[in-house]
Amino acid sequence: MKHVEVESSGLKALLLVGLMATVGVLLLDVSQIRLPQSTRYQAEICEGQINPDVVISREQLAQFLTISERDTRARVQDILLVPYCQLPDLEVRAGVVAERSVYPLAFDPQTWLIVLYEGDEYAGYQFLFQQL
Repeated sequence: MKHVEVESSGLKALLLVGLMATVGVLLLDVSQIRLPQSTRYQAEICEGQINPDVVISREQLAQFLTISERDTRARVQDILLVPYCQLPDLEVRAGVVAERSVYPLAFDPQTWLIVLYEGDEYAGYQFLFQQL
């Protein structure tokens, strides 16, 4: 009989510790936690000339999204025209430097389309959501 009581009290202690940990997590004010900013976005500052009037339309974006990776830079630039600015180059793959051009969206200027080029080839894109 004592063996059952020992297991029961051990289980109760384990449940009590779990309950206290859960309550502690629930009481934690997550809005006060400051996570370090991603270093990926800390360097997203335009270099060189900025063309402040440049934005791309929904139609340009839709047309751009039909272009396959490894198509020519010229084909992309025929659709998107002059970029808003250039971001610092980065190394996406070992030994390959990628140039990045920025195109703010006309319908959401806080969202940037970032186009990557490796030499004269279109290498991909990403969206960057600017926070005010």
